[in-house]
Amino acid sequence: MNNAQIPVAQYEQLAGQFNPVKFNADQWVRIAKNAGMKYMVITSKHHDGFCLWDSKVSDYDIMDATPFKRDILAELAEACKKQGIRFCFYHSIMDWHHPDAQGPHYPTYNTGKKKNPNFARYVENYMKPQLQELVHNYGPLGILWFDGDWIPEWNEQFGTDTYYYVRALQPDIIINNRVGKGRQGMGGMTEEGYFGGDYGTPEQEIPPTGLPGVDWETCMTMNDTWGFKKNDHNWKSSKELLHNLVDIVSKGGNYLLNVGPTAKGLIPQPSVERLQQMGDWLKVNGQSIYGTIASPFRKLEWGRCTQKQLANGDTRLYLHVFDWPTNGKLKLSGLDNKLLKAFLLVRGEHSWLRTTRKGNDLIIDVPSQAPDPVVSVVALDIKGKPIVIEAPEILADADIFIDTAEVTIKGRIENSQIRYTLDGTEPLSDSPLYKRPIRLKDSATVSASLFRNNSPITGVTKCTLRKVTPRPPENIEAPAQGLYYEYYEGEWDRLPDFDSLQAKATGTTATFDIDLRQRDEKFGFRFRGYLKVPRPGIYTFNLESDDGSRLYIGDECVVDNDGLHGSIEKSGMIALAKGMHPIRVVFFERTGGENLEVYRFGPQLEEPDILPSELFHSENQK
Repeated sequence: MNNAQIPVAQYEQLAGQFNPVKFNADQWVRIAKNAGMKYMVITSKHHDGFCLWDSKVSDYDIMDATPFKRDILAELAEACKKQGIRFCFYHSIMDWHHPDAQGPHYPTYNTGKKKNPNFARYVENYMKPQLQELVHNYGPLGILWFDGDWIPEWNEQFGTDTYYYVRALQPDIIINNRVGKGRQGMGGMTEEGYFGGDYGTPEQEIPPTGLPGVDWETCMTMNDTWGFKKNDHNWKSSKELLHNLVDIVSKGGNYLLNVGPTAKGLIPQPSVERLQQMGDWLKVNGQSIYGTIASPFRKLEWGRCTQKQLANGDTRLYLHVFDWPTNGKLKLSGLDNKLLKAFLLVRGEHSWLRTTRKGNDLIIDVPSQAPDPVVSVVALDIKGKPIVIEAPEILADADIFIDTAEVTIKGRIENSQIRYTLDGTEPLSDSPLYKRPIRLKDSATVSASLFRNNSPITGVTKCTLRKVTPRPPENIEAPAQGLYYEYYEGEWDRLPDFDSLQAKATGTTATFDIDLRQRDEKFGFRFRGYLKVPRPGIYTFNLESDDGSRLYIGDECVVDNDGLHGSIEKSGMIALAKGMHPIRVVFFERTGGENLEVYRFGPQLEEPDILPSELFHSENQK
């Protein structure tokens, strides 16, 4: 509706064709339960405003506007209750159908003010009564999963007020952070100083490291599309889905795995097959997932770890092995606890594995062939809570700097010291002791190890930092605001050489924008122009796309996000002087969703968005 700019009156007629005659609530919930799911989140209302329940404050719902005339949410609530699955709702703050909450392409939207002037009336007289219907008529609910927080009408006051309004209806309900206004892009976590609800919501990505003390849940598609798209066949394998699940849980998160049903109300067969395969794995290995907490290890080369406290105060570690050792020796470094026993989860805790200690390493003898082809689990029972001795962590703002760089080294434990070098050599017993942050004036490779009694007790961590000269600006005669764009059509697996192709359309645009496309998929764009840099410094560029993209400053590729993939974000750094710098972004979309977002972070910049006032082009770029 939004992308194609379909008028409300025209779009709402589609409700008369909505007739999911093969929908079976018991079957849906049974598929979810067999997959090992513990709760189900169903879209009650998306951005278009259509309601999947019998709302008393709207006729734009499944009972009044469709030939189906069955309350899907009521049937699912009953099926979840029967089968022991916690029932939850996704609910959009946006509503392009309501006259007080129109989107930018719809009739009553006030384009001058870029806000709906009566949005507060929509919240009070429409959104809140619908939330009350959902909580009272279909509850008790596990979660209310809000979305649409990015619209300009929504603010912190609306967010906190809605949160406590829903909590008054059901005190123990869980509400995600998108009820507030401070969520940071696809990373999904709330910026400090903003109201963050009860947990964060990374989207289509898994945080690279754990988030200690913070609750979060990654939401992710099984292919590239949130809803159903008949020609999106880019399904994640069951192996990838299981690895994602283990990775997320090892970092302390939950996995909200999306399913897009067909128009007839069926779960697509590729989804059913993959969910069943995940469920089969969880029937054997579920104790390594359910009720566990994040790994005590920073990183494991062969897989991931979860942990669970035992009744007697000891701990069970679950080692999820992605890359099974062909020599039959699984090495775990840094565990300083007394080992009580080790066993393969698939064989049960009465079948012990032989272990030996070699310095800082625990060597576990395992079968030469993995018990499970996707993820095998080795359980370790240890005395007390985990004590992990790992190589120090070297931290710096960036791996390049202009004048000086400050380096912090973390990881000291009781009765230990950190020793370091700046030339890349391995620290020795007479190397400098780390006592305070190190100030670098020149390029260096920092190496660090943990020592006890003048002997190393960990491996070596290294980090190279380079001193660079900012890229000089270019003199541009008579620059005009906006970027040149070239639109292409074709089917590619990777970014093509656009110089060798004939553009279907060209022109200028205020900023990077893929809504200029003329078809749903199999297209590409090249944007060219200049970025006005306000002050010298290190700049980080984030490029989020579905599918491939690259960002260049001059001839340097700063971010490479090429290839067929769902919406993922990558970043890169460059040192820039004040002034105009050539910027070029290339992008293609083949199938599934489409997305292109460009952000930049730099000295004294408060917002990541690149504004139209910062983008220019000139005649010499044609």
